Amino acid sequence: MLKLWMARLLRLFPNQAERNLMVPFRYVHKKVDLVVDTKVKPTPISLYYPAAADGKRFPVYMNMHGGAFIMNEKRMDDPYCRFLANETGCVIVNVDYAKAPEYPFPKPVEQCYEIYQWLKTHAKELQLDADQMMVGGQSSGGNMAAALCLLLKERSERQPLLQVLSYPMLDFVTPHSDKPEPDKWRAKYPEAAHFLNYCYVPEKNQAEHPLASPVKAKKVEGLARALFIIPEYDAFTMEGKAYAEKLKQADVDVDVNVFEGCCHAFTHQGPRNQAEEAWRIISKTMRQVTES
Repeated sequence: MLKLWMARLLRLFPNQAERNLMVPFRYVHKKVDLVVDTKVKPTPISLYYPAAADGKRFPVYMNMHGGAFIMNEKRMDDPYCRFLANETGCVIVNVDYAKAPEYPFPKPVEQCYEIYQWLKTHAKELQLDADQMMVGGQSSGGNMAAALCLLLKERSERQPLLQVLSYPMLDFVTPHSDKPEPDKWRAKYPEAAHFLNYCYVPEKNQAEHPLASPVKAKKVEGLARALFIIPEYDAFTMEGKAYAEKLKQADVDVDVNVFEGCCHAFTHQGPRNQAEEAWRIISKTMRQVTES
């Protein structure tokens, strides 16, 4: 009960990422809001369509927002989904996945898997190209994207063309107090981060599970091409780099971009120039994989 009340209190704080846009606001050809009925809970999603010729089927990018697994909503990524749709010619699917502690691991991962499968099943009516699927996210959303690729591998299903992992949280095993935390308050009071972790992985041995801590995965051969967006100063920088190296050693196509002077969530909070550069790298890579 304490976890729930603490999580609800944290959700009352304003989301700093929604105050200042890091990219110009764009209008899209159309935005479609749907609710997908999953076994976890009914899940709101938004689809952002670029302009294109009638009858065209679009490549798909499934986006999972950040928020430490317990906070925020998909609306925080609305301007960035618009930007990506227009820059790439893809349909961007923005997912409002279930939050902990009400829905702890592995429920959000299974939920994202169901959404991914639902998009493929309904591809024709939604004008989507089920053979050109991509996934990505920021922070906890980056964890979801990485876990989804691992789950697809575990179930012997086809990988997406690309996984975009922006400052992903990939390691629940290492105590936050042992991570290179640049924020002086979080460094001084790592118990706050431990609380967030406990909301998502409350049961014994869950932290070690590769779908919770992808950096601990042993079998990563054949995973989707990976684009890493990593700030120089972040508690999760080392685990992002470690996972990128693990994928490289398994002959996965990996592109690592380290942004000097930047901190966690910089794609949403700035500096503006580096944030826009990151979004343009993401859009460029998405175009590359869908046009090759």
